[in-house]
Amino acid sequence: MSAFTESALLKKLSELNPSQQSIQTLSLWLIHHRKHHTVIVQTWQRELQNVPEPKKLTFMYLANDVIQNSKKKGPEYGKEFSNVLPKVFGHIGETCSSDKLLGSLGRILNIWQERGVYDPKAIADYRARMHRETNAGTTANAAGNGSETAAGHKHNHNSSGSGNKAERSEKREKRKHEERHMKSKRPRGSHHQSVSVEPPAAEAENGHTPPYLPLGEPPEPEELIKALTSIENSASSDALVRERIAKLPPEISEISCITKLEDKDKAKVLAKQVNEAVDLLNEYNARLSAEMEERTKLAAMLRDFQAEQKELLAQAEQRLDEHKKKLAKMLGLQKEIHDHLSNLPDLTQLPDVTGGLAPLPSAGDLFNTLH
Repeated sequence: MSAFTESALLKKLSELNPSQQSIQTLSLWLIHHRKHHTVIVQTWQRELQNVPEPKKLTFMYLANDVIQNSKKKGPEYGKEFSNVLPKVFGHIGETCSSDKLLGSLGRILNIWQERGVYDPKAIADYRARMHRETNAGTTANAAGNGSETAAGHKHNHNSSGSGNKAERSEKREKRKHEERHMKSKRPRGSHHQSVSVEPPAAEAENGHTPPYLPLGEPPEPEELIKALTSIENSASSDALVRERIAKLPPEISEISCITKLEDKDKAKVLAKQVNEAVDLLNEYNARLSAEMEERTKLAAMLRDFQAEQKELLAQAEQRLDEHKKKLAKMLGLQKEIHDHLSNLPDLTQLPDVTGGLAPLPSAGDLFNTLH
């Protein structure tokens, strides 16, 4: 994984697009470099204020991904983003009027509130700033769980009706989200539940890839193994039931066979066979529907687990690279020490001085020697 520099971050933010791969890749990179979270969040905020309106939503999806998927590693990003989100939502409320943008941001706030990402009061404040409401409106909004806005405390944006229009759009998106949540709210395991989050249909128009929203934290290995094991005993692998269905007599599905009935007893026998076949097929179809839901949840679990493993792999590769560099330095130092030792004199080659050294000549002896 590439090293962190502010110029590298700016380049990656400029290349960011609404696809799942783009958002998830940059999110993993940011989480990997979370020790630079202060600079990263400040740069993200500054760049968000300068990008066009459609890309502001992509920036918010990126922040959402980082905030939710970094919780296991530490609270740095959650706290740092909470320092700038009030200004960010205020900026969006002042400069943006797109129903699509405001509705999508409303969905993100609903997810944060549902999953306890931020305090409900903070989320109510973000919502109020996005719709340019006063403090009194914020208080009323918080009391109503963010679903209603106090009348008389709104500021119009561009026109007198734009605030109401944006609010209606957000409420509509919230209702859709709650309906999807109630349909899909089934335990995924003993630890936590997975809430399926789908982008609005409008975001997949014009051939654009829908933006990515994480389903939740990566599952524990035991939970994933349990889900995989349950799939092994799924309806689609039940050979006995499929064989029973394949052996059903053809006359129970052919209307023309009714005309061939000769008496009441045969009609009763056929009716009994049809009823048994309907019960069998209804039960099997219900099992197949349940299997489809389980496989959808399993696919989400595998995706999140794979994303976490990729991040851990990148971290392991970085640590391996660091230790290889340290090993190279140690080997170089070892060679220098060996070379230094080989250049030192061999003490075993010096003359034996066990009996003591000869006395040094006196000054007189030296003088006489010179003459």
